[in-house]
Amino acid sequence: MVKKPPVDDVGDDELALSEPKTYAAGVPAIRASMANAVEQMGVRRSALTLLRVNQKSGFDCPGCAWPESKDSRHIVEFCENGAKAVAEEATVRRVDRSFFADHSVADLEGRTGFWLGQQGRLTEPMVKQAGADHYEPISWDDAFALIAGELRALASPDEAIFYTSGRTSNEAAFSYQVFVRQFGTNNLPDCSNMCHESSGSALSETIGVGKGSVLLEDLEQANLIFIVGQNPGTNHPRMLSTLEKAKKAGARIIAVNPLPEAGLMNFHNPQRPSGIVGHGTALADRFLQIRVGGDLALFQALGRLLFDADEKTGGVLDHAFIETHTAGFAEYAAHLAGLSWDDVLRATGLTRAEIDATARDVLEAKNVVVCWAMGLTQHRHSVPTIREIVNFLLLRGNIGRPGAGVCPVRGHSNVQGDRTMGIYEKPPAAFLDRLGAEFDFEPPREHGLDTVDSIRAMRDGRAKVFFAMGGNFAAATPDTAVTEAALRRCRLTVHVSTKLNRSHTVTGERALILPTLGRTDLDVQAAGPQHVSVEDSMGMVHSSRGRLKPASKELLSEVAIICRLAKATLSDRGTVDWSALEGNYDRIRDHIGRVVPGFEEFNAKLAEPGGFILPHAPRDKRSFPTLSGKANFTANELEFPQAGPGELVLQTVRSHDQYNTTIYGLDDRYRGVKQGRRVVFVNPDDLAALELTDGTMVDISSVWKDNADRTAKGFRIVAYPTARGCCAAYFPETNVLVPLDSTAKTSNTPTSKSIIVRLTPA
Repeated sequence: MVKKPPVDDVGDDELALSEPKTYAAGVPAIRASMANAVEQMGVRRSALTLLRVNQKSGFDCPGCAWPESKDSRHIVEFCENGAKAVAEEATVRRVDRSFFADHSVADLEGRTGFWLGQQGRLTEPMVKQAGADHYEPISWDDAFALIAGELRALASPDEAIFYTSGRTSNEAAFSYQVFVRQFGTNNLPDCSNMCHESSGSALSETIGVGKGSVLLEDLEQANLIFIVGQNPGTNHPRMLSTLEKAKKAGARIIAVNPLPEAGLMNFHNPQRPSGIVGHGTALADRFLQIRVGGDLALFQALGRLLFDADEKTGGVLDHAFIETHTAGFAEYAAHLAGLSWDDVLRATGLTRAEIDATARDVLEAKNVVVCWAMGLTQHRHSVPTIREIVNFLLLRGNIGRPGAGVCPVRGHSNVQGDRTMGIYEKPPAAFLDRLGAEFDFEPPREHGLDTVDSIRAMRDGRAKVFFAMGGNFAAATPDTAVTEAALRRCRLTVHVSTKLNRSHTVTGERALILPTLGRTDLDVQAAGPQHVSVEDSMGMVHSSRGRLKPASKELLSEVAIICRLAKATLSDRGTVDWSALEGNYDRIRDHIGRVVPGFEEFNAKLAEPGGFILPHAPRDKRSFPTLSGKANFTANELEFPQAGPGELVLQTVRSHDQYNTTIYGLDDRYRGVKQGRRVVFVNPDDLAALELTDGTMVDISSVWKDNADRTAKGFRIVAYPTARGCCAAYFPETNVLVPLDSTAKTSNTPTSKSIIVRLTPA
């Protein structure tokens, strides 16, 4: 039976703790998936909806971007958190005008993100007028007129910010960036700026393509797989099935992480009888409990050990590959020759024996894949760290052959596709040339603002309109107090959303909530039922088609919202037939096919069951489209976060009942936390050194050079086997601790995984 949403907000008063789990998935995952689905959708709707998730004729899961097999798929092709994501979108709960009449903006601002998300689907456009304390209904025409009026009144198009979340389809993303660039700006920040921007920056420089180079079958053919700074058991659970296949094919797996994670200890595959009643599959053969931010040092050390082994015995490095396909080798070799082992051990917290044993694993493996996620991308030195991973792989020719390569594991479904479609504040000139030729206009050439610079622009009054295509900007971004003050300084804030979130409570002078269709919803336009497309984390593009009756007759698709806003704003300045694009998404795909390389004959390719693979020159033909024309070795100075006396290095993490800023529940089953989120995980030895005890309530304050007060109040200490000198706590609650100006070099990504903090008894 469907349960009603909570009437009152839920705090941390009922927090309970138990021993962390030593395996992931299994019966508890099945039970949690079904309970959540039935609670939100009911039994029949749950069955009809979940059986279409990630199927060739169904819809793409709105959760993570992990790929599906092109050929063989299980009838249950979703994970626990995927089921939760679908349930929240396909819920029968509704948020209508009576809800907003009952709840002021101030009331909603005081609620938790969990409570807001549990209320249900938005049903009609809402506006908060200047000086008003409630949202009230507004017609679509009036909403578009309001936005268009504000945009046309700006002194410059660059005074507007157009943000994008990763769940936006290829068709919507392409249309969105066409509109924004015809309006006259490249201010197109997106969620990539806060997660894998460091990956794209490093990979573009070193191999010429800012995407991963492996496919699913490469993982299954690898001899050795590194999982670095990643918790797939919670963040990409379907990856565990792929790792299980690799393991059964003989691969060794090395987990590198400050926290022990259940999913990499043992996997009980719920799709197999052995995962239900058996002992599961032990995945990680080696666990390197590295200190936060020590990964650069680790991969430099492994590179040095490979050099040493080659000097002793020969035949270790792939000199033919290095000579033919790479540049910068001599400079890299000279740099590594001066590596200090004392610095390596201090940075990593590992022993020399652990690193030597890992190097032996590498020497015994022909094909090596390195996977990583935000545990690597959100540090000051993230880009050098990922460049160092490329160095490590290039030494033995582990890029551009089966079973080997780089594997950045993306978060949001289609976050990679949005970038491919042109959602980027620094678009390449060649892309703008093709876009301008296709639509007969001159796109703006000056680079726009990324997420961090957008916050600065709003804070300083240089940006006055903020438009978000999906996402939860206020909760996802760093330096919460600064970000919220920046949004409130805008003349207008607009959010295209399916459900309530924190960002709807942080308003400009005027604010709009525009409700949209979700992945599960049937999308009918003038030409009939429509489908959209997405790109997964490995460059596979496939279609997604919802079947559910929309939550309200008032909902518009993202494409329709963009097209109607473009017509209202651009008027006779535009060169696009927006009505035609809204009525038939095939027309959008025709344009994409002529603008975006790899999408030629897009509609025909998309009609193939399972979709198609985008070209990737380093993977497909060992061709590297860099400035040098080769894969580039780089010399990277050894860096790592260093805490002072009485300080720890904090990394922000997700709970298991969470996907990005969406909170599905208040439990973190694998870490043994129930009914609460305001906890900080600290090593028992560090607690003793700090003269603190398990269970103590503390305030967490970040240490930053501007000496501003950034404090997250009221957290319970949980003694936990983290790496020494490190601690962890959930975001978005601890985003307040991340200074806006603490960002990664080159990528400008917030350093949410290496925050120097002090714990003070509350």
